[in-house]
Amino acid sequence: MSDLTKEPAGGASETAADTVTETATDTVTESPADAAAETAETAETAEATAADAPQPAAVDPRLLVREAGLAGYLADFKRRVRGGELGSLPVVIGLIVIAIVFQLKNSSFLSADSLANIGVYTSGLGIMAVGIVFVLLLGEIDLSVGSVAGVGAAVWAVLSVTHGVNDWLAVLIAIAAGVVIGVIHGFFFAKIGVPAFVVTLAGFLGWSGLQIWMMGQEGSINTPSGSLVENLTGYYFEDKAAAYGLALVAVLAYAGSLLLDSKRRKAAALTSRPLSEILLRTGVVALIAFVVAYVLNEPAGARGLPLALVLFLAVLVIADFVVRRTSYGRQIFAVGGNAEAARRAGINVNKIRISVFAISGMLAAFGGLFIASLSGGATKNLGSGNTLMNVIAAAVIGGTSLFGGRGKIWSALLGMLVIQSIQQGLNLLGMASEIQYMITGAVLLAAVVIDSVSRRTQKTAGRT
Repeated sequence: MSDLTKEPAGGASETAADTVTETATDTVTESPADAAAETAETAETAEATAADAPQPAAVDPRLLVREAGLAGYLADFKRRVRGGELGSLPVVIGLIVIAIVFQLKNSSFLSADSLANIGVYTSGLGIMAVGIVFVLLLGEIDLSVGSVAGVGAAVWAVLSVTHGVNDWLAVLIAIAAGVVIGVIHGFFFAKIGVPAFVVTLAGFLGWSGLQIWMMGQEGSINTPSGSLVENLTGYYFEDKAAAYGLALVAVLAYAGSLLLDSKRRKAAALTSRPLSEILLRTGVVALIAFVVAYVLNEPAGARGLPLALVLFLAVLVIADFVVRRTSYGRQIFAVGGNAEAARRAGINVNKIRISVFAISGMLAAFGGLFIASLSGGATKNLGSGNTLMNVIAAAVIGGTSLFGGRGKIWSALLGMLVIQSIQQGLNLLGMASEIQYMITGAVLLAAVVIDSVSRRTQKTAGRT
């Protein structure tokens, strides 16, 4: 019995010893390699777990700016300026300086009559400048706008005055002629591959010849009294409700667009402007709109709201909507930024280019009717002289880049205000026209320099 009892105990002891020995042996044998493998496996498991875990969403910097309030907006403004994103700031500052300087030199500069003249004389060339903005967004140029304006005025004059065609129909045909001319330019540029500079330079010469031929031996056709074209720049809404009503409509439309945009962005779970910012922006627009309405209506010499200014603003609003709120507008920016990338993205580049030149021709012909209204009729020289320079300068001075893909429709308004304010001020001071040319040229050069420096700064800051 004692032997039997001892035997299992001995076996159990031996088995336990063997187990401990094997375990120790395994530990000693596997520790250098297997421990490292186990550590690596544990690390991989931890990384996989971390990758599978939900990551915090990136915070939109615009949201941080808005949450910080006024300090956030000031900081963002400084960041944009340091990064070369100047926007319309140089133009606004320039307008303020121009107003101060000329008002100090001549107290009539900011009078109701003077400001009304600026508005009327700005309208025709400003409409043409809107067409140039479209072309510049493509990174191209249209040198034919002056002669196309002359052709548009000549077509209207020959049809309406010489042949007795209905005034409205003659105006529509004149504008349609500008569209056809623009399509021809766009076709040679987009389909044939002739550079836009060459095509429109040839157009400048060719359409000038057509204009002279259409005007005949006399070379001029006077605008009939009371005609539609004469009223383009000669008609004023004397009722004060017109100016104030337009200001109110503009403010309500602007506020409505901001609220609608904010609602759409919230529905898409995107950052949106807070109500305080919307109210502030609306207040600034309301202040400007009603001050202009007051100046046009109330002071001595006020003539009311000019029809020309209303039409110019209508063109600006429609063109701005097309550029910023439609897929067509986004395609224009895409082609202007990188035509090859736009083509690979499925955009019909040729169609965009032809249509843009058609828009430029249409607005050039429409603007030519305003010039005819101001000058008292269509002439064989209408659209020549400094017309082309002023139109292109307005778009560039207003902030549209010569390099394509960057700019705003409202650049046409800002640029024309700068140019016309300078001309109006110099006229009040009795300065010669050559001085006006030199100053306008200097302002244009300054605008291009600012644009070039801005692009270089943005590239250095990694924002292009």
